[in-house]
Amino acid sequence: MLNPNLKISPDIESFLQTLRNKKANHIPLAELGVHPIIKEKLLSKKIIELKDEVEFWYKAGYDYVKLQPKADFNPKQIGLSENVSYNYDGSVFRKWASENKGVITNDDEFEQYVFPATTDFDYSNFEKVKSFLPDGMGVIGQYGDIFTMTWEMMGFESFSFALFENEQLIKNLNDKLGNLVLDMFKNLCGSDTVDAVWYSDDIAYTNGLLVSPEVLDKYFFPWLKKIGGLAKLYNKPFIYHSDGILYDVMDRILECGVNALHPIEPKAMNIAEVKKRYGDKLCLIGNIDVDLLSRGSKEEVRKNVLDNIEQVGLNGGYCVGSGNSIPEYVNFENYLTMIETVKDFNKSL
Repeated sequence: MLNPNLKISPDIESFLQTLRNKKANHIPLAELGVHPIIKEKLLSKKIIELKDEVEFWYKAGYDYVKLQPKADFNPKQIGLSENVSYNYDGSVFRKWASENKGVITNDDEFEQYVFPATTDFDYSNFEKVKSFLPDGMGVIGQYGDIFTMTWEMMGFESFSFALFENEQLIKNLNDKLGNLVLDMFKNLCGSDTVDAVWYSDDIAYTNGLLVSPEVLDKYFFPWLKKIGGLAKLYNKPFIYHSDGILYDVMDRILECGVNALHPIEPKAMNIAEVKKRYGDKLCLIGNIDVDLLSRGSKEEVRKNVLDNIEQVGLNGGYCVGSGNSIPEYVNFENYLTMIETVKDFNKSL
């Protein structure tokens, strides 16, 4: 369990300062996602309501609670093997597409598919959370996956063939999904409750991009730029998440107004190199290897955290976190070690 002698004092303003690539009064922790099993282990109880969700992020030592609008992009449950269920942060458990053939592979399937309306999105947790937030704690509004949902709904094989045989179908689907998610970010950026926004959409794997930069220029970057424009308009720091190696499109990412990049996947990019090349423009988040958190020793985790802080965090612009997210198979004691190492370091400042 976390050391009770380590003071818990969230400071959302310092966190926002770090996201803007400035030196703050502490090194923040940041995660895009933590599995409910890990959350419940830390709390020693079930998470059954929004108040419990806030309690986890607070007790773990984060400066924010991450929330999503509740949204179901497959309300008719086409191709689902089980019912949709929501986590209390608004994220969804579901299975709905394969790598080969998805739920929309031709024009007729697109026309027959039932999409949600923007009025179906539920933002009620963003209002409810106000009464639960401890002093100094903020809110990150998060959603994503315009590009990912496009190819997932088609199936990657069908999507790939359509790039040559029926690109209008891809455009129609991408526009439909993009406008729905963009409306979410209009709400998130305009909300007084939301302190920063986080868009997630994987475009790369360890050795390269999922598709060519030209395809991303059509179906990904226009949306990233629109979301970045909203964040800038409302003066909200803008975090972007993608796994994989991103050097080939890093300039495009920066042009979209991204303030902070997550998770700097350690098998794909060396964080010291990313800092050297882009550290004057980007806050970096993450990079603690999930495999190390799962199978390494506490000493190895502690060393990884302190090495990262020394290499890229001493002058600001770095938040400690995993190189992806915290799944249920992460060694719980190693996760706590990562957190406590950061808290110990901050206590010494």
